[in-house]
Order: sequence, then C-alpha cells, then structure tokens
Amino acid sequence: MRISKMRYFFPIGTFLFLFLDGSVSQIFASSFFSPTRAVESRLILLWLVLAICYGEVEHLLLWAALAGLMFDLYFTGVLGIFTLLLPFMVYLTRNILTFFKPSFIVVLLIYLIDVTVLTALFYWVNVLIGFTSVSIVTFIGRTLGPTLAFNLASYVLLYWPLKRFFEIFR
Repeated sequence: MRISKMRYFFPIGTFLFLFLDGSVSQIFASSFFSPTRAVESRLILLWLVLAICYGEVEHLLLWAALAGLMFDLYFTGVLGIFTLLLPFMVYLTRNILTFFKPSFIVVLLIYLIDVTVLTALFYWVNVLIGFTSVSIVTFIGRTLGPTLAFNLASYVLLYWPLKRFFEIFR
C-alpha cells in the first residue's frame, strides 16, 4: 500500500495559499484598494480548482471547509461565510468538470466562473448582514472587474507550476 505524498503536501499548500492571499493583499494594498477599486485575491480558490482538475486529494470538501474557516477567522471576522462558500465552490467545480476534460482554457474558464460566483455570493451575504450597501453596478465595476483581472493574471502565472505539482504528487 502506497501512501500518497499529496496527503502531506496538500494541507501545507492550502495554508500557504491562504497565507499568500493575505500577503498579496497586504503588500499591494495601495494598488489593490482605492476609492475606485477593490481587488480580492482568490489564490486559495485557484489551489482548490487545480487540485480538483489535476490532483487526487482525499477529503477535499473537508479541506475546503477548514480553509474557509481559517479564512473567516483571520480575514473576514464573520464565521461561516467562507466556511460554507469554499466547499460549495469545490462542489460546483466538480460538477462543472464532469462535462469537460481539463485543459488550460477549460480550467481558466471554470476558475473565472468560480471567482465570479464566490465574489458575488460574498457580496450578497455582506449586503444581507448589513456590512455593505454598495449597489450591484458599483460592485461589478469597482470589485468584480478588477478581481477577475488580477485572478486571471495569477492564473496565467501559476497554472503550469501548480499543474505540474499536482501531476507529480498525484
């Protein structure tokens, strides 16, 4: 019986990408956040999407829930939002992927759909609990557009190294 190295590397990578989400936002805060723009880094989602597409990770929904809980504890201050949203995104991605064979373009489109859905649901929940009163038009122009652009660039830079990682340690 062979024990997969992914069993050890995936949790480390999950928390590394959680850390990177916060670090990138902190380092580039002056560029990411202004009166006309708010960019949200979704590197943890990229990690999960590529794990679904190219990795063989056990208990991925559980890992997504734990990553969401850590994200909520550290970044949002409201428990439950990402704890529920990240496993939902894993579920959604798995279901979308049943219709397609993973490739650079297919995974890119799935990732952009996931970023859009995650960011929109996060906005909607924040409107429901009264954390924001920004209109949907302002949200799309100020947050969703720049978030998609940043995460597209992140995807292009990280796709090949992460794909290779998941294929090696499968």
